[in-house]
Amino acid sequence: MCKDLMNQSQHLQRVVDHFTTEQIANNQLQLKATIFIVRYLAFQAIAFRGRDESFSSLNRGNFHESLGIVTFWNEKVAKIIEKAPKNATYTSPRIQKEILHVFSAKVKKAIWKEIGYAKFCIMVDEACDESMKEQMTVVFRYVDAEGFVKEHFFGLIHVVDTVALTLKKGIYSLLSQHFLDIQNIRGQGYDGASNMRGMWNGLQTLILNDCPYAYYIHCFAHYLQLALVKASKQVVPISHFFLTLLFLIKIVNASCKRNEQLKFANANEIARLIDLEELEIGSGLNQIGTLQRLVEIRWSSHFRSVSSLLRMFTSTVEVLQNIIDDAIDGEHRAEGESAYDGLTSFEFVFILHLEKETMEITNKLFQVLQSQSQDILNAMHLVSSTKALIQKFRVDGWDGLLSTMISFCEKHCIDVLDMNARYVAR
Repeated sequence: MCKDLMNQSQHLQRVVDHFTTEQIANNQLQLKATIFIVRYLAFQAIAFRGRDESFSSLNRGNFHESLGIVTFWNEKVAKIIEKAPKNATYTSPRIQKEILHVFSAKVKKAIWKEIGYAKFCIMVDEACDESMKEQMTVVFRYVDAEGFVKEHFFGLIHVVDTVALTLKKGIYSLLSQHFLDIQNIRGQGYDGASNMRGMWNGLQTLILNDCPYAYYIHCFAHYLQLALVKASKQVVPISHFFLTLLFLIKIVNASCKRNEQLKFANANEIARLIDLEELEIGSGLNQIGTLQRLVEIRWSSHFRSVSSLLRMFTSTVEVLQNIIDDAIDGEHRAEGESAYDGLTSFEFVFILHLEKETMEITNKLFQVLQSQSQDILNAMHLVSSTKALIQKFRVDGWDGLLSTMISFCEKHCIDVLDMNARYVAR
């Protein structure tokens, strides 16, 4: 067997030795074209493969279609690929993966050189991909030689489960493969899942046992978002408001027809307000949009949802009226009327304005906390400033809020409660 391998090696060497300078240049050019396309697709996060990559296919996938563009504009590359022998696999999926692997190795080597033997932090999260495989994402955060804080995605690790011990083994294996010392870890950043933050058997505890300076820090912005979502559910009127908002968005976005009606109504409303000179005109202003959906763990999505409904309130009312008028059965009419009654109630409109004002303050804090160059002392100062702004709004903002809300109700023919009347509990 060894003799056969030696003969094969000698045979390949003889073939290579007989290559002419022109053949070598042509092979290099063909390989460069493949590398160029692989790099472009990888940087743009575009899928390589197509459903049908045969020559008769009308769409052979992004790689081959991109190669077709290159050969269309470069006759030399087109001739080389056309005359290439059948066993030349410069454009095969295997070569594409090998080139991607080379890119990955070079990027990881560059990151390793920047970190060297210095201290660094790790950020880890796990998720299930399209093939139903559990993948663990690893990101490094460190200070480079010039003193700049950097965050770089380092790799995906396939894990059989999300048990803390399995995740720990995967991280340690990745670090050892790239000669990164575990004792240099100076921080851990994960989400709030019990397998990550657990005090006894969580990932952060297991790593902390091996490296006593690898302190665990929950993402500030994520932590604050989860706290606000939880707090909002404990206040019955606020919880009821978001349930109504979720139901409204579901009804209005239930079909393409309703979405088109919303956009059409929004376009007419924008044109009307521009004619009345109630809207500013400029590049990027007055875009036709849609109602933003709520995401449970993203409080910023709640702010976008509230803002979009306020901006498109008149258009949303019009769509709900169309749903009621065009209802083909009692069920659809009941849904439309329930959504309309909720939207046009004084309590809903009041909380809509209240949430918009308060979340506008907290949203600025979220954006700043997600900055890569943020440190914990500055974050604490920002939290204090936000608390002061909220307190100022509680003390001085009531009259302005009430005035704005009453004006809004009068504009949309919504009955305003008499604030001086005797309160009667429901």
